[in-house]
Amino acid sequence: MTQSPSDSIADSSPAETFPASRWTQGNFFFPTRLVISPQRVSRVKSRLFGSNEESIAISKIASVHISTGVIWSEIVIESTGGTDPITSHGHRKKDAQRIRDLIEQYQAQAR
Repeated sequence: MTQSPSDSIADSSPAETFPASRWTQGNFFFPTRLVISPQRVSRVKSRLFGSNEESIAISKIASVHISTGVIWSEIVIESTGGTDPITSHGHRKKDAQRIRDLIEQYQAQAR
């Protein structure tokens, strides 16, 4: 888990980045990263040339599902807008819980 500056200068809360493990399917060369900020949740999947990014605004998140295995967790973040959910697998259990807690905290602050 690393912290980077937030996209918004007005908000002092930094964005937190949660990379998936390289030992999980599809993450060996370019692991998926979930970036959680007070404004949005982004899933960034790097490729050889460029990257693929999808995001959901914090205010539009309906639910966060965590499915845990022995070591790794899968996270499904669903939106209220009817778009496809953000799904990411290969995260540590502790990181998955931190992601859920951050989303709930940012939603509570927005109210």
